Amino acid sequence: MAKPVASNRSARHNYNILETYEAGIVLRGCEVKSLRGGKANLKDGFARIEKGEVFLHNVHISPYEKSGDKKYDPERKRKLLLKKQEIARLTGRVLERGLTLVPLEIYFKREYAKVSLGVVKGKKRFDKRDAIRRREDERQMRRAVKLKNK
Repeated sequence: MAKPVASNRSARHNYNILETYEAGIVLRGCEVKSLRGGKANLKDGFARIEKGEVFLHNVHISPYEKSGDKKYDPERKRKLLLKKQEIARLTGRVLERGLTLVPLEIYFKREYAKVSLGVVKGKKRFDKRDAIRRREDERQMRRAVKLKNK
């Protein structure tokens, strides 16, 4: 996979990622230029299935500074391009209790902008604390091994 233009780090902290899908995005020319400059924010973004199509909401793509488009809305909903079978599978998964579609990262594959879309389940507060505790324990074990080998 190519280097991500924008990634949603808080999604990996706040959700358990069950599946990921790769989807194309329908963008305007000035949005593509802005993405190539790395001016996107996925923090509050989510995807919703409406009338058999998937749309990305609350993803902020800053306006391209050299663009003449004055009516540009940086947080407009953007259509995602997926196959019918994938949309049907996603619809079934989202109808399950507590599952959501969240953009994990935006990247370019050849000349096309792509979104890595995750089917996620929200973590509870104790799950987050447990993950932090586990990560700290692993860090301490690596330090101990490193000191022992010196």
